[in-house]
Order: sequence, then C-alpha cells, then structure tokens
Amino acid sequence: AMAGPRSFSAAEVRARCAQGACLVSCHRRLYDLSGFVRLHPGGEQLLRRRAGTDVSAALDGPPHRHSANARRWLEQYYVGELEQKQLLLGYGKEFTAQNPAAAAQLCAWYWDGLWVPQQYNHCLLPQDLVDWQKPLLWQVGYLGEKYDEWVHQPVDRPIRLFHSDFLEFLSKTAWYVVFMVWTPVVLYLSWVSYTSLAQGNTRLFSSFTTEYSIPIHKYYFPFIFLIGMILWSLLEYLIHRFVFHMKPPASNYYLITLHFLLHGQHHKSPFDSSRLVFPPVPASLVIGFFYGVLRLLLPEVLGLSVFVGGLCGYVIYDMIHYYLHYGSPKKGTYLYGLKAYHVKHHFEHQKSGFGISTRFWDYPFRTLIPEETFKKED
Repeated sequence: AMAGPRSFSAAEVRARCAQGACLVSCHRRLYDLSGFVRLHPGGEQLLRRRAGTDVSAALDGPPHRHSANARRWLEQYYVGELEQKQLLLGYGKEFTAQNPAAAAQLCAWYWDGLWVPQQYNHCLLPQDLVDWQKPLLWQVGYLGEKYDEWVHQPVDRPIRLFHSDFLEFLSKTAWYVVFMVWTPVVLYLSWVSYTSLAQGNTRLFSSFTTEYSIPIHKYYFPFIFLIGMILWSLLEYLIHRFVFHMKPPASNYYLITLHFLLHGQHHKSPFDSSRLVFPPVPASLVIGFFYGVLRLLLPEVLGLSVFVGGLCGYVIYDMIHYYLHYGSPKKGTYLYGLKAYHVKHHFEHQKSGFGISTRFWDYPFRTLIPEETFKKED
C-alpha cells in the first residue's frame, strides 16, 4: 500500500524554520518554498527584514491574491500535513485577534532563510501529459488541443529539448555568456560607426538625390544609437506578442513544436536558468538577418549605427529578463515593479503584459496588465 503524506508537528515546523527553512502552511498542507522564495517578488526583501526579528514582524500583512497557476505551482513543494489545526503560526496573536474570520482562511508564512529539499512532490500536478524523462520538443506537437492550456501551467523543473547532446548544448546558455559575447561586438561596432561618420562621407537620401541629400555628422551618432535602441524595444514587443504568443492550430504538429521551441518552453519552465537568455549561436542568425535588412534600407554606416544601438538594446533586454526571474530588486524600485509585472504575465496574464525591459509599448497597444490585479486580495 502507498504510504500517506508525512505529518509534521508545530514544534517540528518551528525547528526547521529555526534551522533556515522557508515553510508555508495552507489548510493543514505544508509546503517547503526554501529553494523558490528568493525568486518571488519581495521574497528576498522579506528574508532580509526578518533577520533578527520574529516571523510576524517580517510580514507586511496577509498574502496577496494568487492566480490558479500560482496555486498549482505551490503544489510542487508539498512535503506533508500539519498535525494540528492551529495553522496561523506566522501571523501572530495580534492579527488573529483583529481578523478572526480572515485568519481562519489564510496561510501561515515562514520567511526564514534557505533549506533546499532533496526532491519535490509532483504527483499532485495535473499537467504531466508528457514524459519528462525524454526530450519534450518531439512530444508537445501531439498534445493538440491540450497544448495551449498545458504550456501555460508553469512548473519548476529543467527542460530537455533534443535527443542530441550537441543540439541540446546549443539551445542552452548561462546569462553572462550573452554579455561576454555581444558587449565587445557592440563596443567595436560603435567605434567603427563613429569613426566612419567622422569621415563626413555619409549622407541620407544620397541614393535618390545628390542636391537634397542630408549629411550625417559624427555627433549624430548617440542619437542614431538611441533610435536603434528604441526600435529594438518596439521589435521586442511585437515579436513577443505576435510570434512568441501566437496560438498554434491544435491540428498542426509542426507549428506547436515551433512555438514550444521559440517561447513555449520558457512559459512551461520559467525558472530554468539555462533557458532565460538567447543562446549566441541561434541569436547570431537572427541578428545577422536584421543587420542585412538595415543594410538594404539605409546607407551602410547609418544602418550600422542603428544596428549597433539595437544590438545594445537586445543585450540590455536579455540581462533584464534574466534579472526579472532570478534577481531580487528592492521593493519600490522600477525593477521591482517590472519583476512583479512579468510574474503576472507568466502566471495569470499571458495575453497581456508583453513588455519585458519596459512596459512602455503596452500602453499604446492597450495590452497593459490592469493595475487593480496587483491590489486585489483573496
């Protein structure tokens, strides 16, 4: 017979917290979030604040409203059941006395450092429609109508795409590799662009007319560079919204596979650290394509100046995207709000909130995540 869930006494829970555990209890079910808490918006801040204080002093109040996906996500960290019904160990007597009705429904939160469990319990997850022991890329196309719902129910586990170790290696990269590969390229091409403009031979519209062509002075380079960054931010939004978030036809195996390769994998496993930035080899193909387009549309040096600004924007975008998943920005800062915004996109609002390095384009395109969703409480 299969053994039932392990029971934990309140004393044992407190002892684990004292040893550095981060535990959450909800309706007698106990979850260990020690390995995940720092990735949650505000988690790192709470860990810092409770240093030298009791648990209730580290809490800003009741937990904020979580989506259905967030509740499914929580089940990955289930470790057992609490023995007693007195679950409000984290809020303290003052909150319980003032809010007896609410207290009966809330979870007890422990933000007490790190204790990483050896394994997670996946048996409660409804979305395991694939064999996780095999590469996923060739399986997802068979999910058909179930694919869109499945891919937007995130899990916390690494993904393997290919059978081939070499292809698998090319599909993954550490965040700093992007910075190390492309930053020297940005610096070199910036120098080439500036020195070329300094020669005074670059003119706009010179292919159409000589008399009315406009000379491009070397001091224009910072503004052209900035235009390239702005164009990249727009392109980032458009690609994210219309390519990465297309809904592939349920009957088309190849489009589902392509969607999963491009972006579905990231939504399925948003904290797979090796898949949060664009690997340099496939990125070079895409970057080369955009460089070719700019060369066709603009004079050589002008096109290069716009291109290098866009390339810099891409590097900043990839670094910010990684930080939004793995960083711990200070509460109240721009990056803190952006992290919370991006988490909402992953767990609740996959059809809006497409801005990553900036929310600017979500305003004119009317895809902004409603502000009230950050304020509602259960």
